[in-house]
Amino acid sequence: MTLVAGSHTDHGATFGDRGGRSVVEEYGRPDRAVRAVRNAVGVIEMGYGVVVVTGADRRAVVDDAVTNGVPSADGEGCYALALAADGTVETELFVYDAGQRLLLFTPPGREGALADRLSGDHRDADVRDATTEFGVFGVHGPMATEKIASVLHNAGAPTGAYSFVRGSMGDAGVSVVAGDAPGGEESYEVICAADDAAEVWTTLLSRGNGAAPFGYQTYETLTLEAGTPLFESEIRGERPETVGLTDVAGLEGAVEDPTHRLVGLELDADVDDSLPAAGSAVVGEDRPVGELTRVRWSPSLSTAVAFARVEPGETVRAVSTDEGEIPAGGVALPFVEGSDRSRRLPTY
Repeated sequence: MTLVAGSHTDHGATFGDRGGRSVVEEYGRPDRAVRAVRNAVGVIEMGYGVVVVTGADRRAVVDDAVTNGVPSADGEGCYALALAADGTVETELFVYDAGQRLLLFTPPGREGALADRLSGDHRDADVRDATTEFGVFGVHGPMATEKIASVLHNAGAPTGAYSFVRGSMGDAGVSVVAGDAPGGEESYEVICAADDAAEVWTTLLSRGNGAAPFGYQTYETLTLEAGTPLFESEIRGERPETVGLTDVAGLEGAVEDPTHRLVGLELDADVDDSLPAAGSAVVGEDRPVGELTRVRWSPSLSTAVAFARVEPGETVRAVSTDEGEIPAGGVALPFVEGSDRSRRLPTY
């Protein structure tokens, strides 16, 4: 469940389910929310799963289970993937070294599988699902640094993606992580104890510099505009090379050539048109060459944009729907250049 449902409701939120977690889908007027983040700063309650690993062998156990090198100093972090035996992605995660423990943040609903995987190791490491113990809030926008500076005490804003500092907001202790700009804007994540979530949420919304609340529908639009693949729509069950994440996941030079590539498309559609669904066929010159993974109306560009898995070297002509073809063409990522660039922008 969301930790601050009452406040979300007061702001007109509608709720949905992501991986068994209740999250805010939207507060109404999603186009306006996208522009608020692009022009200033917005805040979102994240639905992460959390796994805590302690014990003398904690780094070795996690390091053997994920793609990237586990951080070795307090205050450091990284992005990583956990792969199945066939090389496909079981989950993505963020790993943070918090002194005597490692904190692993997963997409909603993936914490249990990751904890089970790590618990199968017989070295000195205690693994537990700690999802209910933490609140996490994302802060995104060109004024995100100013927002954090206006409410964070006893520390300055962290610098360098995935690094974090400890401080306080109001009476609540927090850790503030420098984000990797998934929405193409400056970004931070604020981690607190679950019991302090209401205090931290109120601080982020209304103390210091103001901020606009936004939900997961807006987050999906922002990340698509920024060219950031998401776990459920683009990454799950794929090979890292297919979604262009080999470098950021620490797999440089250790993968096969991709059978498909994740590309950006612009569709010839109007704001009132029905957009094609994920899984719709992407058509080349004379045959299907891939499929859509995510499509959204972009308020920043006033056009429809999409991610698609497409065979390497193929040119896209259209997207096929039950009503016919929608003209479409490939464009370079990101779709929108913001105040920062996503560290997870696909590279090949």
